[in-house]
Amino acid sequence: MSEPLTVLFMPESAYGPTNNCIGIGDVLRRRGHRVVFAAEASWKGRLESLGFTEDLVDLAPPSADAAAGEDAGQFWKEFVRDTAPEFRKPTIEQLDTWIRPVWEELISGARYCQSQLTGIVERARPDVIVEDNVIAFPALLTAGVPFVRIVSCNPLEVKDPGIPPAFSGYPAADRDGWQAFRSEYERVHRPVWAEFNAWVIEQGAPALPDLEFIHEGALNLYVYPELADYRRTRPLGSSWHRLDSSVRQTDQKFVLPEAVAGPGGTLIYFSLGSLGSADVQLVQRVINCLSCTPYRYVVSKGPLHNEIKLAPNMTGAEFLPQTSVIPLCDLVITHGGNNTIAECLHFGKPTIVLPLFWDQYDNAQRMQELGLGIRIDTYRFTDAEMYDALGQLLSDSELRDRLAGAAATIQQRDGIRKAANLIEQAAVT
Repeated sequence: MSEPLTVLFMPESAYGPTNNCIGIGDVLRRRGHRVVFAAEASWKGRLESLGFTEDLVDLAPPSADAAAGEDAGQFWKEFVRDTAPEFRKPTIEQLDTWIRPVWEELISGARYCQSQLTGIVERARPDVIVEDNVIAFPALLTAGVPFVRIVSCNPLEVKDPGIPPAFSGYPAADRDGWQAFRSEYERVHRPVWAEFNAWVIEQGAPALPDLEFIHEGALNLYVYPELADYRRTRPLGSSWHRLDSSVRQTDQKFVLPEAVAGPGGTLIYFSLGSLGSADVQLVQRVINCLSCTPYRYVVSKGPLHNEIKLAPNMTGAEFLPQTSVIPLCDLVITHGGNNTIAECLHFGKPTIVLPLFWDQYDNAQRMQELGLGIRIDTYRFTDAEMYDALGQLLSDSELRDRLAGAAATIQQRDGIRKAANLIEQAAVT
């Protein structure tokens, strides 16, 4: 680029979307562009230390914890912890008791920060705006510059009659239940969407697509490897581009602690993500199960790390540089968040998936049906089922070779630089 750009990123206040934007933003920053993050206020200091400009927003009235410096994305960690019993229900029953409240909370945040975002746009004067979230922020659409949407959740959120409904976890090859799920989703969400759409229009932004909570952009990117992507009956338009992965290069190097650094032997990474690990009872249940296996483990303990007790064959910490840990491991046990799944395929690792919410059911089902991993029941699995899954995946040399070949292709496609190139083009087109 002959002239430096100002790129404004607004990610969802969770580690997955924020880390995705960090990876792309770092490429742009190194090219000489000014990168501004309008992230949620609990990320204060974490983005500036990486060389970005911070101009942060509150999505709700600041709490006493926020004034004391709460953890990044703390609200959602607490939200997940308090509503974890809902995850034991069938996905169709969660639509009214989990998915709808999440949409309502996201809408509340969009409303609350509208004037703040307007001010940020005026101060930053961006050449292009990039949002990695699932909810519309009108101020980002009325800025008079190109708007880029990133879908770093499962691509089922971009709907098509030939693929399963998002959030369902239903198989791609069996349409039984698809229509019932879609009908229930509409029944539950139509009033919520209609009220939000009216407010979006009042702010001067375009109307939302029917039953969608976010607009398409002039450029649209979604993170999902071609290896696992869905076959659509209606191909996406020319503004849509797939990123096979979006693996940041800002994580610190990870050195295995002495407790698990011995030569040889299987090494496994276990993480339920920054949000899922707030369910301490579940994390401890998995740890207790894995403690009886002959393998070594690296465990991401999450925000309530002081309440989690590791076994002698494990090491772990509150936060780990995941993209530096996964390459060292033979297998990953995960909640199935989209970024983690894409990172596992980027590095050629099989997965055992224990889904908790949102797109995780869909990713777990996709890994299972493609033979790239095994989905097990998060709250009802037996020790024997976990041990069988471990044995099956670790002994499958054909799968190991298949994943290694896929990883070479994914890495060669270099998703973060592809995204940076497309964002640069969008800014000047």
